[in-house]
Amino acid sequence: MNAPTQCRLLIVDDEVAQMKALCNTLEMEGYATTGYSSARQALASLREGEVDLLLTDLMMPEMDGISLLKAAREVDGNLAGIVMTGQGTIDTAVRAMQHGALDYILKPFKLSTVLTVLARAREVRQLRLDNAALQERERGYIAELEAANKDLEAFSCSVSHDLRAPLRAITGFCDMYLTDYGQDVPPAGRKLLDRVVDGAARMDRLIEDLLSFCRYSRQPLLKGPVKLDVIARKVVEELQLREAGRAVEWRVGALPECNGDASLLQQVLTNLLSNAFKFTRQRNPAIIETGCSVVDGEAVLFVRDNGAGFDMRYVGKLFGVFQRLHSAKDFEGTGVGLSIVQRIVQRHGGRIWAQSEPDRGATFFFTLPIT
Repeated sequence: MNAPTQCRLLIVDDEVAQMKALCNTLEMEGYATTGYSSARQALASLREGEVDLLLTDLMMPEMDGISLLKAAREVDGNLAGIVMTGQGTIDTAVRAMQHGALDYILKPFKLSTVLTVLARAREVRQLRLDNAALQERERGYIAELEAANKDLEAFSCSVSHDLRAPLRAITGFCDMYLTDYGQDVPPAGRKLLDRVVDGAARMDRLIEDLLSFCRYSRQPLLKGPVKLDVIARKVVEELQLREAGRAVEWRVGALPECNGDASLLQQVLTNLLSNAFKFTRQRNPAIIETGCSVVDGEAVLFVRDNGAGFDMRYVGKLFGVFQRLHSAKDFEGTGVGLSIVQRIVQRHGGRIWAQSEPDRGATFFFTLPIT
């Protein structure tokens, strides 16, 4: 185990005897001290090597403590400075603190007072260093994030143009072939061509959903008050028009006003309610319910249905991109919708989870900050 690093203390006092006494005393208390009676020599030594704390007399003939402190902080902005002064110059000591000194010590002083002030200054020095390191890491993270966003944008453009071009060629040539020679194609060949066209169409949907996931992941949040109940009823109306003949019992409970991006939160409710609408297709009647409760200052919303449900053993795959827990023959989709929902909820500082049983419906919960 490494021994703790000694705190490096620079002591400046034009009274040589007092300066040496402080150096010797504080050396015995575990500090690595360096003393100067000349403020200019002390400043020169500071430029040559690192110092943690500066303990300086306030009134000196060559350079006063305030000037020394200002010059020292130009060399090292994280330096913790303390001034020593007599009873009659407290106002000047306060002015020194306005220029960056952490504290002052009145002469004549007790060792216990000096040690207490130095310990506090060491803590402030460490906090400054930790904060500087944190800011440096944050700048690095921001640069990495900006680079990742640029890569993602370039990838999205590449996917949109480079991958879709051959898909359009496949479907285009298949349509042309069937138009010109379809009557001569035997049933088995026609079936194979149809599968090619269906596969290309599915690939196009996968690309579109991947682009949507990327877009919702990087789209700037435009936060403001959002009336979720208004959005939910609008989504329900659109779903009712989609399949007007279906027997669906909608139970839209009171939803709160939340703080967030209205367009993104509308996408959350659209995806969740659309999923419930899709997976209750074989129910008569289908029951789809929305509601909310407030727990510890945040809204816990839910979308519940009595549809196909899923096995909770596979819940870990539920929010993965292109992960599906049901056959595409039974329920259409690419498996991106819930990934988008999770990403939007997380960007709003919330979380999402689900509870379900096979053939007994599913409930999706997610949290949002309320206004």
